[in-house]
Amino acid sequence: MTMRSLISSLTQQEDINFLLTNRIPRAALTNFMGWFSKIEQPWVRDLSIACWRLFSDLDLSEAKKTEFSSLHDCFTRELRPGLRPFDPDPSVLASPSDGIVGAFGAIADTELFQIKGAPYSLLDLVGDPALVEAHRNGRFITLRLTSSMYHRFHAPHDGHIDQVTSISGDTWNVNPIALKRVERLFCKNERAVIRMRSGADEALTLVPVAAILVASIRLHFLDLVINTRRQKPAVYPCDTTVSKGEELGWFEHGSTIIILTSGRFAFGDDIREGLRVRAGQALMRRLD
Repeated sequence: MTMRSLISSLTQQEDINFLLTNRIPRAALTNFMGWFSKIEQPWVRDLSIACWRLFSDLDLSEAKKTEFSSLHDCFTRELRPGLRPFDPDPSVLASPSDGIVGAFGAIADTELFQIKGAPYSLLDLVGDPALVEAHRNGRFITLRLTSSMYHRFHAPHDGHIDQVTSISGDTWNVNPIALKRVERLFCKNERAVIRMRSGADEALTLVPVAAILVASIRLHFLDLVINTRRQKPAVYPCDTTVSKGEELGWFEHGSTIIILTSGRFAFGDDIREGLRVRAGQALMRRLD
């Protein structure tokens, strides 16, 4: 058995996986990773990337550059131009990132699910009663980014961003094992709530959720890095028009993006839990 096979076998055992990725000083380890990943020392960089490869299916063949200054530089890598074309159909809501489809479906009044049988409320997630009303009986889809994936995320539709709310919280792992064991996990983790209006002037909200080892969420359009532990949400008004496919920011490790829409969107026939999608791929279509 190879080292990668042994590691994979161990981490697929739920009790061991949960212990290794959650029953540790999550915040301290996450802050450490934020510092460590930015060390620009060749042997630190090379050893870190080599270890990363042991634990994942890391593939750097799509990266825009072949040499990285640090582990952080590799995490947040750009791709070569043209590798993530966004569906040009104006009725299509595209995936903002690479990811694995988790729970998705209709929002039952104001309730959605992190996995089957594990509900949470819109208000607990976004903290804004007006947004809750905008998405009541709407649609939601959860995309999980693994550590080896492309970590940048983009506008899923033409639209306008008018506010971002930074909500402090924990850094639980967001893998399926943790989602089965930690109630309302997404509502407990640090996250950003990006309030948009689509080109059709309908509510469209993105909620990037941080997780263990995610030292920060970077938002380009505000020149903002969300990585603090505030007691209260911090609200950042903005006035930014974005085009479908425009880069909005990045995670500094794998995590999750939750997309909320109105009820006038329907999912594509091919969308299912466990499906791997790429940024730009069609997720939903607006109903006429």
